[in-house]
Amino acid sequence: MLDAIRWDTDLIRRYDLSGPRYTSYPTAVQFTSQVGTFDLFHALRDSRKALRPLSLYVHVPFCANICYYCACNKVITKDRGRALPYLQRLEQEIQLIACHLDPAQKVEQLHFGGGTPTFLSHDELRQLMAHLRKHFNLLDDDSGDYGIEIDPREADWSTMGLLRELGFNRVSIGLQDLDPAVQRAVNRLQSLEETRAVIDAARTLQFRSINIDLIYGLPRQTPENFARTVEEVINLQPDRLSVFNYAHLPERFMPQRRINSADLPSPAQKLEMLQTTIEQLTQAGYRYIGMDHFALPDDELAIAQEESTLQRNFQGYTTHGHCDLVGLGVSAISQIGDLYCQNTSDLNLYQNTLASAQLATNRGLLCNADDRLRRAVIQQLICGFSLEFASIEQAFNIDFRGYFSELWPQLQEMANDGLIELDGERISVLPAGRLLVRSVCMVFDAYLEQQNRQRFSRVI
Repeated sequence: MLDAIRWDTDLIRRYDLSGPRYTSYPTAVQFTSQVGTFDLFHALRDSRKALRPLSLYVHVPFCANICYYCACNKVITKDRGRALPYLQRLEQEIQLIACHLDPAQKVEQLHFGGGTPTFLSHDELRQLMAHLRKHFNLLDDDSGDYGIEIDPREADWSTMGLLRELGFNRVSIGLQDLDPAVQRAVNRLQSLEETRAVIDAARTLQFRSINIDLIYGLPRQTPENFARTVEEVINLQPDRLSVFNYAHLPERFMPQRRINSADLPSPAQKLEMLQTTIEQLTQAGYRYIGMDHFALPDDELAIAQEESTLQRNFQGYTTHGHCDLVGLGVSAISQIGDLYCQNTSDLNLYQNTLASAQLATNRGLLCNADDRLRRAVIQQLICGFSLEFASIEQAFNIDFRGYFSELWPQLQEMANDGLIELDGERISVLPAGRLLVRSVCMVFDAYLEQQNRQRFSRVI
């Protein structure tokens, strides 16, 4: 079974290193200011010529309240009026990008993230979706994969009804933890009842999929109280679950400085939380997709993994990796063909740049032949837990063993340790190695030795 995991504490302790999450390869750490608007226009032209389908990501940075653990690009404000000038510039960006694409390019996937997308008023959400529909070929038959991130404290039945009316059919719900002491320690008070009400609304309104986000390793968490949270979440029966490891990096993320490091669980407690969570979810019928993600067997992600069509991009695991990803809004990242590019993360600079009818692209990367090869290797490992050398050799006209000869001793060591099975034809990630698949991927990362590992979270 693809979802089989074998827990090996000694192996985890050896290979629990800091490293990328590989939502892209090369990672965003490699982006430089040498890539700009001209490169984006060139990539959009190629996308238009090839009539490639699209995936749109729209970033809404505003939150009414700060969550101390959060490492997202966000603006904390009670002033709902701050959304209006942002939306005006976002609509300009939509128009500027869309005119370089073909109306025949269908938007197979759409995702609103943040921040808190439902910070926007109902009228603002309507206007934004109308503008997207005017300039992009959004599907009207509910066949698209159209999702939005929800904070249950910012949504009710009428909000959910509006989102369904606007064409959304997937929701991702931030929950993190249900224990009141943990919630107080991270400044996110959110009751089970609030969360259940949003889920009930989503089911009644026939949203196709519900995802719940949890975080382990937060202050005041214990293996016992986190197990109770997981039990309650299983009772809510989401289609997918994301169980993230909290990375405490207060030197990089200011809100985390409000967390008392003495309240954080020990590494041993975090391992126990993860092990218990995996046992609980497995017993409840969830499959381990990889990289903190679980899904029910009939979910599209689980089916795609079985059929070896699962992919990974800046939105995480996806069944739409064949689409060109267009990121809209402050800090949003696009992946169009071999180009990665990112908008500025500075809200004022984003708005001012678009006010002068210029796109806010400020950094990125154009993949070379070696990047494309290694990206394909990492994709296959991280999505399917296996890699057939012949498929890479055929696609890139190389001899796999010869091309990666310098890496062979590391791979052999991982094979000896029981992470992988290695022979002349393939790499298979074994059940004991699946939780550590990032560590296997890191072997193929040509940039990792040049990077400061402290920029990345630990594998577990």
